[in-house]
Amino acid sequence: MKPELLAPAGNFQKLKTAIYYGADAVYLGGKAFSLRSFADNFTDEELAAALSFAHGCGKKVYICANIFARNGDFAALTRYFGLLNELKADGVLISDLGAFRLCRRVAPELPVHISTQANTLNRETAAMYRDLGAVRAVLARELSLEEISEIHAAVPDLELEAFVHGAMCISYSGRCLLSDYLDGRKSNRGECVQACRWRYRIQSGESRTKEWYEIEEDGRGAYILNSRDLNMSRYLKELAAAGVCSFKIEGRMKSEYYLATVVNAYRRIMDGGYTAALGGELGCAARRAFTTAYALGENRETEDYENSVPEGKCVYIANVLGSRDGRVLVEMRNRFREGDTLEILSPDGYFGREIAVKDLRNAAGEPCPDAKLVQERYTFECPYPLQEGDMLRRRR
Repeated sequence: MKPELLAPAGNFQKLKTAIYYGADAVYLGGKAFSLRSFADNFTDEELAAALSFAHGCGKKVYICANIFARNGDFAALTRYFGLLNELKADGVLISDLGAFRLCRRVAPELPVHISTQANTLNRETAAMYRDLGAVRAVLARELSLEEISEIHAAVPDLELEAFVHGAMCISYSGRCLLSDYLDGRKSNRGECVQACRWRYRIQSGESRTKEWYEIEEDGRGAYILNSRDLNMSRYLKELAAAGVCSFKIEGRMKSEYYLATVVNAYRRIMDGGYTAALGGELGCAARRAFTTAYALGENRETEDYENSVPEGKCVYIANVLGSRDGRVLVEMRNRFREGDTLEILSPDGYFGREIAVKDLRNAAGEPCPDAKLVQERYTFECPYPLQEGDMLRRRR
């Protein structure tokens, strides 16, 4: 069976973007119990609408309920699992064994996926979750391809999901207390402030002046806890051969443009194979230096000392709202001008083609050589029949 491409959906528009650009399934969170509480997330009504929309497109939706629960959470979790069961969610991601036990009791038909937070690192743990009733385990990111293959061989009836792209946590499978200590926001209840991305200095405790000293690693900077971004785009065949049935992209907090760029690239790689051009696509959105983490074995090059949020190779310019009579209607995201050359981001055959901006007009239909109002609608000449959902970008 061909592996599934699984994309994040931080809100309804991102869900639509992920599906438009080729995701087979999305994962998202409600307003509680998810480890991304700063994403927009979904109300109960929005969950119902999201599931209806995705199922109408033939896609699946997995709901995150992967906090480490406290005693006070279980009454609300009981109601929530019942709701997800009623809405026919395709799966619920759980980390906490108590939440797992509760879900199996109150919603036995709801498929349980074991979250990566649960640290599934070996075949015995995988078998235990299978025996408890889980249908899938999202594997810990510390595993090698060889170890994944061994788990699959030992527990072939448990689906294996693995992250293939996106930001990584510096801590073991994401179980970190930095945010709790430094900002009072609880990482394992969805409130992480990503303190590992900060730049650090140290202060002399002995000196009367208490001087501050920069921390440097080979002169490259002070982001000593800042992990590189995962990129397994060259090794999807190897992951599939090891038994992975779902390729997961990280990023419920990422932009709509980031999501479109990454999902589009992975869809094309999965359907037609890896190429240098498609690999290069993954650098068109903001990202840190890439790593394969531990998939190929021990790896000491997993930190990005240079920058916390470097720029991508392209600037996100506009969302396409439609085209008609040789003109395209767009909603502006970053400034552009008449005469600029823009590039198409699309799941269709127009992907990568360029447009020279000519006869640029504002929402009132007036000539406007400079599109500088964010979210203003503009039209200009376009030889391609672009569709709503396509995007335009400019190379740096």
